[in-house]
Amino acid sequence: MLGSMLRFFPFFVLALAACSRHSPVHEPPIPTSNAFQNPQRVTIEGYNDDAMEPFLSRDGKYLFFNNLNEPKVNTNLHWAERVGDMHFKYRGEIQGVNTAALEGVPSMDRDGNFYFVSNRSYSQTASTLYRGKFANGAITGVELVPGVSLAKPLIVNFDAEISADGNTLYFVESQFSIFGHPRSARILFARRSGNTFVRDPASAFILKTIDTDALNYAPATSASECEIFFTRVGPDGPEIYTARRPSRTQPFQEPLRLSAITGFVEGPTLSPDELSPYYHKKENGRYVIYRVTRPQDQKPPN
Repeated sequence: MLGSMLRFFPFFVLALAACSRHSPVHEPPIPTSNAFQNPQRVTIEGYNDDAMEPFLSRDGKYLFFNNLNEPKVNTNLHWAERVGDMHFKYRGEIQGVNTAALEGVPSMDRDGNFYFVSNRSYSQTASTLYRGKFANGAITGVELVPGVSLAKPLIVNFDAEISADGNTLYFVESQFSIFGHPRSARILFARRSGNTFVRDPASAFILKTIDTDALNYAPATSASECEIFFTRVGPDGPEIYTARRPSRTQPFQEPLRLSAITGFVEGPTLSPDELSPYYHKKENGRYVIYRVTRPQDQKPPN
């Protein structure tokens, strides 16, 4: 998420605040969706710290997240097991992956291939996207994701999500100024080719309604990849949007802001039944996980 960029560029928080205060004159109304309702706070039993960047495993058994991603904190990856839709039991830090650097923004495909963001080697590689294999609370075979990063200074990939089938990696690319101000944040995707990934030139076409001049980040996709959720920084701060498309080869339609989600919110992830986005929210000075849901008849066909 954007907050993780504090570890790369200390002036980022000031830039985000400036973006949040900006309100263009004669700005048109933002299209909204009221399909999702009933915001509820999620319980992580046995955990009392900040919880950010949630990701639900594709079978719904696990909730992955990271703690606070500010420079004063060692940001690490954590996991919890599902008790119910609104209740998870904390299992601890994920083993084999955390370092003194930042580790966050987890995602995983159906086969246990786990992806995350870390700045552990950014000064040497200008790359941040890593992967490994998750099993029994631990990750093995940690390595940089090949073929995605441009490996250029001041260009940072600070979010990513692997598709359910493991063949498409949606990621965020941000260009920063030398003063630490984000000039852009856009969502792209790469396709698996053997053991590597190749940036898909169709990204610009498929995501043309998503990648506006605003900062757009934190992609989360349905299993069919025909529905996407993401975060966009608006005049009042980050907001969560959704968009649909008829098929994987067609562009997404105009995004709609989820009207029931309010406050400082980021980082959606979709439940396995695809009825409920989970996300983090700043509440009383701490980041916690929330959920909204929609009726079955509001779910788009696969």
